[in-house]
Amino acid sequence: MKKINKKIAVITGSRRGIGKGVAFALGKEGYHVILSATRDEAPGLIKEFEEQGISCEYIKCNVTCTEDRINLINTVCDTYGRLDVLVNNAGVAPLNRCDLLEVKEESYDRVVGTNARSMFFMCQLAANRMIAFKEAGLENYSPRIINMSSVSAYAVSINRGEYCVSKAAISMTTKLYAAKLAEYGIPVFEVRPGMILTDMMEASKEKFGKMIEEGMTPIRRFGVPEDIGNCVAVLCSGKLDFCAGQIIDADGGYHIRQL
Repeated sequence: MKKINKKIAVITGSRRGIGKGVAFALGKEGYHVILSATRDEAPGLIKEFEEQGISCEYIKCNVTCTEDRINLINTVCDTYGRLDVLVNNAGVAPLNRCDLLEVKEESYDRVVGTNARSMFFMCQLAANRMIAFKEAGLENYSPRIINMSSVSAYAVSINRGEYCVSKAAISMTTKLYAAKLAEYGIPVFEVRPGMILTDMMEASKEKFGKMIEEGMTPIRRFGVPEDIGNCVAVLCSGKLDFCAGQIIDADGGYHIRQL
């Protein structure tokens, strides 16, 4: 077992975009960051973090693969003897957007399987190890789980219905685990990003840019990964631990209904 004088944070889907922004934020807060994605290795990514003074490592994990999920959580827990934060961020969009009446089962299974099913069982794995650490009396241990969803958890997009369904499922997964783990003192939160400038946004950047300028969001700008990272850092601070299952709408105010 490695001795390290830092708390351990695992962020899935952290090679780029929101996940990378979250990893940077937690790294700056002093966590040893476990970066994770589907690629075999990420030497350039590790170097980028280390140049910023962030302690980190990379563990390959395809969250849709049961063996990969087990390996990620067990490797971290067995190596460091703790798991302080799990941020479930890994996810995919439909390969091809199409009308709700034309969605193929293959696309539905891929998106819902990656975004919702995998997150459910990743929470289960982490929760069991966190409970065990708690019951073993691990010192200075206040673990938490944070699930990344989207405004698509409640805002319909009929040309990517499977994506909306997957994000709505994440919301219920968060509530379920928040209710179950509260007795163990393990908070579970949901962060709902809005229009964030990532690779996934590129295809719709012009469309949403105009809508934002016209007032779709009270804060008239795109979000950036650092915005989401800051939200996660606050949730990890311990100052919101009486807010079981709380949703953080990181969307520039999109969720506010206006007349």
